[in-house]
Amino acid sequence: MSSGIPTVDLSPFFAQGDEEDKRKAIKSIGHACSEYGFFQVVNHGVPVELMKRALALAKTFFKYPHEEKLKSGPVPGMPIPAGYSLQPERSADKNEFFMMFPPGSSFNVYPINPPGFREVLDEMFSHFVNAGRIIENTINECLGLPPNLLTEYNNDRKWDLMSAFRYFPATETENTGVAEHKDVNCITFVFQDEVGGLEIRKDGNWIPVTPLEGTLIVNVGDVIQVLSNDRFKSASHRVVRQARDRHSYAFFYNIGGDKWVEPLPQFTKEIKEAPKYKGFLFKEYLQLRSRNKTHPPSRPEDVISIKHYSIPAQ
Repeated sequence: MSSGIPTVDLSPFFAQGDEEDKRKAIKSIGHACSEYGFFQVVNHGVPVELMKRALALAKTFFKYPHEEKLKSGPVPGMPIPAGYSLQPERSADKNEFFMMFPPGSSFNVYPINPPGFREVLDEMFSHFVNAGRIIENTINECLGLPPNLLTEYNNDRKWDLMSAFRYFPATETENTGVAEHKDVNCITFVFQDEVGGLEIRKDGNWIPVTPLEGTLIVNVGDVIQVLSNDRFKSASHRVVRQARDRHSYAFFYNIGGDKWVEPLPQFTKEIKEAPKYKGFLFKEYLQLRSRNKTHPPSRPEDVISIKHYSIPAQ
């Protein structure tokens, strides 16, 4: 069964001496990053049974009464709402979510119930970090960068985030789960239940990403697009709500907020190519993008995206 996007087997990255298959996987990921911005991976190191348990526990949590879920709400004054949140009524996005920083972060607010939820979340997080390192190193190689350049640049894991989502059933008049957008970060991982609803935009058309058990969906974000000076593209995507609840997890492999983001010299001055973006602090862009949610602009053209930093072609 086709998922609608390329599928890559990561098992060569966990085996010794499987260099030919590893080269094929790297080539496939490079093609997917340049043509789609999205791909799926199998044999990715995240235990499939753990993924199933994480979805089951999230479904149990989101079934609790709203007052019970609010006991795990964000601590007032926190810059990013770790814990349980429901999208505000004015938001175009119709979902509720539970967000966490790395295990051990003082920002985290864990639910007491269901039993075992915290332990599963922490374990999922650590597996996602490992998967992020593999994909980051692969992207580094696909782009022909010096070994470990991206790993050394992106060496602060405190800004990584993971969220469990519940999307409400569509109504007769409205089906937006998450409005069309591109991810602000480096790399995003998603896995969804059998309901589906994730779609990516390619060549002006929306492609549904069919749920395949045990797979992780991967997409590159705006940071990779800028660093590569558009070699790899951050793809537009959305979630379309279905006739019943949809559950999913997303892991955001970020960079540190104080990191300066600009096209790398390997794609600009070293090859005498003009940069397509002016530099910026990651946390400043993150704040601008957050305002799209908290203070939605009245005009679509006023929504902040990575184009905010684009340098017009001469």
